[in-house]
Amino acid sequence: MRRCFRLCVPMMALILLAGCGGTGEAAETADMRQPYHDMTACQMEALVSCGQEDLLWEAELSCQYVPGGETTVEVLSPETIAGVRAVLSDTDWRLEYQGDCLNAGTLSSQEISPAACLPRLMNALRDGWLLEENDEDWDGIPCRRITVDQSGLQDGKILSTVWLRLDSGAPIRGEIAVEGEIILTADFTSFSFCDTIDGNLEAAS
Repeated sequence: MRRCFRLCVPMMALILLAGCGGTGEAAETADMRQPYHDMTACQMEALVSCGQEDLLWEAELSCQYVPGGETTVEVLSPETIAGVRAVLSDTDWRLEYQGDCLNAGTLSSQEISPAACLPRLMNALRDGWLLEENDEDWDGIPCRRITVDQSGLQDGKILSTVWLRLDSGAPIRGEIAVEGEIILTADFTSFSFCDTIDGNLEAAS
């Protein structure tokens, strides 16, 4: 089973690391991203929105993200599509499900879908090329704002921005932009890392 545990990155540890040959903010950002790079899986819930005028879309999603493996996304609300699931691969972002209520149409030449929003943000934290980093409050919560380049081989520049809480390192907000236009947003309501034990997912106490 996979055992989940709440993300905790003590700030004192970050301060000690930065004071021992680190490079300040850049070293802290690298330390905050490291658990995402090392994780075997994570479980999260978020309100995901698409704000394009012709493709307005919003749903509460639950996602079990497995790097390099099978990632599942399930709709929690609205009630009309609750329970619909999608299966994705984070290598080519193909969607495998019946129906198109999680797709909301083609949002760009990369066919970015609301179903892929949360996995893409996790992939960005793991492997995206760092462009910007700064401390910035979100809803009054001190955060580290990180912007990375996720552009693929096709045309179109994809930038992902994630706000990580300074007190724990957990994501609180995410945005995905294509060619400067914000396509998808995610407001996280829960997040936990997982370790793999016997193939099942279990919340830690």
